[in-house]
Amino acid sequence: MTVEFAASDRSTVGLEWELMLADPATGDLVGRAPELLEVLEANSAEERYTVTGELLTNTIEVTSGIGDSVAHAVDDIANAIAAVRTATDPAGVELLSAGSHPFAQWYDQEVTDKTRYHTLIERTQWWGRNMMIWGIHVHIGIEDQRKVIPIINALSAYLPHLQALSASSPFWAGERTGYASNRALVFQQLPTAGLPWQLQDWAAYEAYLDDMVRTGVMADATEVRWDIRPAPRWGTIEIRACDGLSTLPELAAVAALVQVLVEHLSREIDEGRERATMPSWYHRENKWRAARYGLDARLIVDAAGAQRPVRDHIAEVLDELAPVAVELGCVREFGSISTILSEGASYERQLTIANATGGDLRAVVQHLIREFRSGPEASTERP
Repeated sequence: MTVEFAASDRSTVGLEWELMLADPATGDLVGRAPELLEVLEANSAEERYTVTGELLTNTIEVTSGIGDSVAHAVDDIANAIAAVRTATDPAGVELLSAGSHPFAQWYDQEVTDKTRYHTLIERTQWWGRNMMIWGIHVHIGIEDQRKVIPIINALSAYLPHLQALSASSPFWAGERTGYASNRALVFQQLPTAGLPWQLQDWAAYEAYLDDMVRTGVMADATEVRWDIRPAPRWGTIEIRACDGLSTLPELAAVAALVQVLVEHLSREIDEGRERATMPSWYHRENKWRAARYGLDARLIVDAAGAQRPVRDHIAEVLDELAPVAVELGCVREFGSISTILSEGASYERQLTIANATGGDLRAVVQHLIREFRSGPEASTERP
């Protein structure tokens, strides 16, 4: 199977953000996306951003245009959210974002009436119906198809760092899970989801797709659901490991870290430097540790099995790659990663609210609604 990789400018940025729709009083999810999207999709037709539906009717997704910087793409997302609020505010619907909803139940949710979604649910059954998960996707432009697989292989070592920074799903269906990112482990239950296979080159990726399509595992490349995957149609690699970020500044921060990492790895390829690799079983263990412990995880950082606290390792990466952030024009957003490290990721803030209110998960949802509207500083407000 031959798969063409579209032309794309180097290190451009595209963002996708899945947003929950909730009742402002109860905090419960509401399946009102179909009625809201009738107007929103039409109104966004001439804009840089798009507003679309998702698997469940309780979700709206906003997508940026191609940004020549992180700020450019984030501005698109901000404009998209403002447009969405012109429909949701009058309709009495609130917005929030996290990897999971603290107390919603899968059997209360409706699947969007599209053939591909019904096909997915029919095949995956209980796991598919339990996909009450929300995330962000970060696209970075790659100018040379030959770089795609090597960058994906190298970037896989940083997926647990991104997962820990974005972790925002400590609750599931009304229970405290003990995980920072329960979403990460739920999502990998779908066919072709989870960590990417370590492939040698683009030809090996095409061979993989040929095997999957020929055996009926999937219809085409869009059904590859890896935590990081090629996006041939757009000429990008797409990072999908992150939980839904709870605020726009955090989305910008993670997007900047991804952009800087990809540009750094691209330069190493240009200079002919070979990246040190780790066995796939270390990558798998690191994913579990980041999901379980979030920013308190200790990660395996090399093939010899050396281990480091993820907070320390991220701080080292920030110091090492700061000059690249300057060149890409994302210093402010890149620097906000330090704020997440010092003030806590969304899962930590949610747990703080739950602990302060005797485990009241409705208070946690109201906290998330406030944060999404007002920013991380809203987390200091009592419900």
